[in-house]
Amino acid sequence: MSTTQPNIAEIQHAVAKSLHEHWALYLVEGVVLLVLGATAIVLPALATLAVTILLGWLFLVSGIIGLVTTFWMRHAPGFWWSLLSAVLGIVVGIWMLAAPVIGAFSLTIILVAFFIIEGIASIMFSLDHKRELSGQWGWMLVSGIVDLVLAVLIFTGLPSTAAWAIGLLVGINMVFGGAALIAMALHARTAAP
Repeated sequence: MSTTQPNIAEIQHAVAKSLHEHWALYLVEGVVLLVLGATAIVLPALATLAVTILLGWLFLVSGIIGLVTTFWMRHAPGFWWSLLSAVLGIVVGIWMLAAPVIGAFSLTIILVAFFIIEGIASIMFSLDHKRELSGQWGWMLVSGIVDLVLAVLIFTGLPSTAAWAIGLLVGINMVFGGAALIAMALHARTAAP
């Protein structure tokens, strides 16, 4: 029984050709992300509110869909857990939509917890790499320390940091993502497929 493996060069050529043909779409997406990200950085409170409302709608819609499918498959195992999950999604969604400022505060607490866990994990990861004498472990250590510093700065600034932290971080992420897409698009435009 013979299985044919795709030729790596053919796959790379197909990807390069597709990027070259659609570079303008990547450029437009990059510019849109860059503009939205810059807007979020300039108006972080508005961006935080927008993210909170978006998440509220996502929780609400997913909870409603979960509730419908749970009752549709009510004889399946785990009915009560599925029901609890759906109701929780609906309640959290309604709560975030009804009180987005409080929702932003809760999301900021979760963000602080994420930075703490991510910072500790990055530091431990870097120390493991140091013990194995692999290079560049210092960058991971710095990344972990930065995560912990961000967690402390955001936490000690509560409740005022809840108004801008999420919007600012989403904006920074969008700016870097948009810049990367623009760079990729401009390279794909001139690169031969």
